Amino acid sequence: MAKRHLTRRQNWRIEKIQEERATRAAKRENRAVEELEGSDLGPEQNGLVIAHFGVQVEVEALEGEQAGQVHRCHLRANLPTLVTGDRVVWRAGHQGSGVIVAQVPRSSELCRPDTRGLLKPVAANVDLIVIVFAPLPHPHANLIDRYLIAAEHAGIRPLLLLNKADLIDEQNAAGLESLLSVYRQLGYPLLEVSAHGGNGMQDLQTRLDGHVSVFVGQSGVGKSSLVNSLLPGIDTRVGALSELTGKGTHTTTTARLFHFPRGGELIDSPGIREFGLGHVSRDDVEAGFIEFADLLGTCRFRDCKHDREPGCALLGALEEGRIHPQRMNSYRHIIAGLNEPSY
Repeated sequence: MAKRHLTRRQNWRIEKIQEERATRAAKRENRAVEELEGSDLGPEQNGLVIAHFGVQVEVEALEGEQAGQVHRCHLRANLPTLVTGDRVVWRAGHQGSGVIVAQVPRSSELCRPDTRGLLKPVAANVDLIVIVFAPLPHPHANLIDRYLIAAEHAGIRPLLLLNKADLIDEQNAAGLESLLSVYRQLGYPLLEVSAHGGNGMQDLQTRLDGHVSVFVGQSGVGKSSLVNSLLPGIDTRVGALSELTGKGTHTTTTARLFHFPRGGELIDSPGIREFGLGHVSRDDVEAGFIEFADLLGTCRFRDCKHDREPGCALLGALEEGRIHPQRMNSYRHIIAGLNEPSY
């Protein structure tokens, strides 16, 4: 079934309705905050945002007698948008409620553009981004490279994770090895695991311990299964691949933070099929291709587009085999789409 395109007037009407709903929700939230602050609130204390629900967030107390308890908190009107992983200062109210009074500065944030092209944070204070892919749905180098660019841009260390390794067979083994060998040669850390069979999961757990990690990747690659295997008893919903499209169905609807027994946290983010790079520049994309680092700025022409120009350092490296054709094709595809909307 072809995707239905909305007219400009229809888009305007939808945005108008959404703005009106957001305004009404904000008014209700302000009244709730006023009522809470008019009652007896506890002292200011540190907390951690472990989930986000509309205009409210779930905050885990980090100190005192309430340490470890989770409260559904309202936000003061002057606060910026909070995301899972944010550290905050909050005050406890009655019956598990509370008010967030301040946001602690973030050490890092992972962002992506929303459906209108506006930059939207997904998770905060992350130091490891786990890029999950699988034999099915078929992995694409271009999507993996988009995640790597986003990780580089955010200053977050990446880990490539091939899940569902038990699905590797004679038909897909050669293609997968060809794909993975490129990243191995570049020095990216890469693990092969099976959340279903348990193979490699202990090694993955060791890599995650002590870090604040976020799983990203196409829907259907098994992120929820990985969470269930790493944290038994969590029971996040697992979706099957669509028989019609071969793509995954969305199972996680909001980013949520989980604690590991030996230290460290995992943020399970909503599945996304593509990772828009509308918030990055051409320089940011080139910085995300780590094999370009020593070549950039050495082309004959200062404004070289690395396409057909004589004396291009990247094209020379491509001919010499120092840049893999798969990566060059991916780079060109991403650069060509920089000015196009991507969701």
